[in-house]
Amino acid sequence: MNRVVYSTDQGRHCPDCSKPIQQCHCKQPVISKSDGTVRLSRETKGRKGKGVTLITGLPLAEGELKALAKELKQLCGTGGSIKNGIIEIQGDQRNSLQLALQTKGYKVKLSGG
Repeated sequence: MNRVVYSTDQGRHCPDCSKPIQQCHCKQPVISKSDGTVRLSRETKGRKGKGVTLITGLPLAEGELKALAKELKQLCGTGGSIKNGIIEIQGDQRNSLQLALQTKGYKVKLSGG
């Protein structure tokens, strides 16, 4: 069976209907690959000294990721964004985010500095 996975003309293709992702009607939710552990890290690189807390490893589809990010931003009282399946929360919020994610049933690990 020949299935197109990627085309230089149209980009990625849906694995079910073999149509380009933009034209796909089955709309498979994209879930990031995870080892089951949610990692919290702090990063300042490339941010002019301002730190952000990064949340990686969440096995959620894009819509669920946005909803969780909104809830966590409200909990911390700060802003943030989602980039490439990684939630960024402004400031060093690792301790409060760790408690919030653990109450939701995630296995959380602090990583990095």
